[in-house]
Amino acid sequence: MSAGVLDRIRRLLDEKHAVYRVVDHLPTRTSEESAAARGEPLDVGAKALLLKTDDVFRLFILCADLGLDSGAIRKQLGVKKTRFATPEELLELTGLVPGSVPPFGEPVLPFELYADDQIGVRHDRVAFNAGSLTTSIILSAVDWQRIANPQRFTFAKAKE
Repeated sequence: MSAGVLDRIRRLLDEKHAVYRVVDHLPTRTSEESAAARGEPLDVGAKALLLKTDDVFRLFILCADLGLDSGAIRKQLGVKKTRFATPEELLELTGLVPGSVPPFGEPVLPFELYADDQIGVRHDRVAFNAGSLTTSIILSAVDWQRIANPQRFTFAKAKE
């Protein structure tokens, strides 16, 4: 399915007349490895996390150098429980492995999309693994915001 996700992203970006760059690289498993492979600062990275919020899976995007504040998510969405999707759930729901999830909801992935207030603000671009551990896309932050159209609020914090 990962090639399908990359194809859907490229088709969407092309339809919306976005300018982007595709970077093929060795497999990366962490945000730090991905940033190094792309030649970009870590905080340009758009880290995509699939969370189960009560009974609903939702996709959350934050700067790759930050951690998740699950309390802020529970408060904002009015949910009692949050947890990360397991690798098995992620594979079943998306066909993707951890580290390959792109920062897009519909029509790329079937989830409500939320973005932390800092992503796409610190830098004029975002970078992300595009449905693969070996393919990244670097896209202007303005185009990502316009095309992905996430709901925004603050849910990231400095890593401890």
